[in-house]
Amino acid sequence: MNYYIIIRGPLGSGKSTISEKLASILNAKYFGLDEVLEKNRLDKMPPDAPCISAENFIKANNIVIPEAKELLSHGKIVIFDACFYHKEVIEHLIQNLPFEQYVFTLKAPVELCIKRDSERTKYHGEGAAYAVHSLVSQFDYGTIIDVNKSLDDTIQDILSYLPSPQNS
Repeated sequence: MNYYIIIRGPLGSGKSTISEKLASILNAKYFGLDEVLEKNRLDKMPPDAPCISAENFIKANNIVIPEAKELLSHGKIVIFDACFYHKEVIEHLIQNLPFEQYVFTLKAPVELCIKRDSERTKYHGEGAAYAVHSLVSQFDYGTIIDVNKSLDDTIQDILSYLPSPQNS
């Protein structure tokens, strides 16, 4: 079965960890859009902006869409991971990938996001965690997933919304 998954949520909510584990379980292709932004120098914020522009995220989408389309057309599952704090960036992906999709918004208390961020190698800082949490929390999209639990429980929660492998 070909479908794609969009995992969105605040910095430190576990998006990448969850997405990478799901990719392994589902034998899916994983696209970390933060890495695409960084690799293509699209991750810079204008001095007067609170975040990376929707335009730059859409440019990142356009970089990965051709490969994602090819994989999806051959029955491969694709997973996208990013904060997705601009609704139009999610809608751009959906408009340009005419396949079944599942969107999950990860919810976690800001204190947990700050704690998780502080424990990783690429630490963004408390200010960034608060800012991104605020931006992402401005709207919900898709299915809400509470990540204030174990990784395995979170993965099982997400898998419960996806087609079972025997039906694909």
